[in-house]
Amino acid sequence: MKKQFAVIGMGRFGHSVAKSLADMGYEVLAIDSSDQRTQEAAHLVTHVVQADSTDEDAMRALGIRNFDVVVVAIGQDIQASILTTIILKEIGVPTVIVKAQNELHGKVLTKVGADKVVYPERDMGQRVAHHLISPNIIDYIELSDDHSIVEIQASEGLYGKSLRDLHIRARFGCNVMAIKSSGKMNIAPHADDLIKQGDVLVVVGKNTDLQRFEKALTE
Repeated sequence: MKKQFAVIGMGRFGHSVAKSLADMGYEVLAIDSSDQRTQEAAHLVTHVVQADSTDEDAMRALGIRNFDVVVVAIGQDIQASILTTIILKEIGVPTVIVKAQNELHGKVLTKVGADKVVYPERDMGQRVAHHLISPNIIDYIELSDDHSIVEIQASEGLYGKSLRDLHIRARFGCNVMAIKSSGKMNIAPHADDLIKQGDVLVVVGKNTDLQRFEKALTE
């Protein structure tokens, strides 16, 4: 049986999460206190409800505890975000994922029971910054404060060379997890696989090592 999701808060982030889950075929309940926002989301998801997520009785009446994952995507109202998280965990929702405005907000959410805290604005800012300073970087995912995964466009100096030739792990301490080539993903590539024009390397490592690798590609 597929997981069931509820998304509370139909701002830009909540709208995007709900639409993406629905597009992947999942059952999604969208909740917002605004009638206009719930109407705007009605054609995107399975069910929409106008409700106040800080009203415990209203949340219980919706059967929110029956959903596998609830995403709290409330925008600027930090107090409502925290109170909603507390209510959801007290009701018994298995997994509550909450959008945080800043680090302090995130710390409070963790303390009151959020299973995962996300920082969409901060993370997007980091991605944009990486794109600006490293033209070869296509995407960037932070794994921890010190480690990341990056998708790097292969530079001309890599064409026709194998991973064995490049000694990326020995020289930079990074691991090439995959190579995207002609729309196909080569997971765990072999040492003798050649890098071609247009290929994208998926590389994991310490941020400092990744930066050294990125710099070497542009030299």
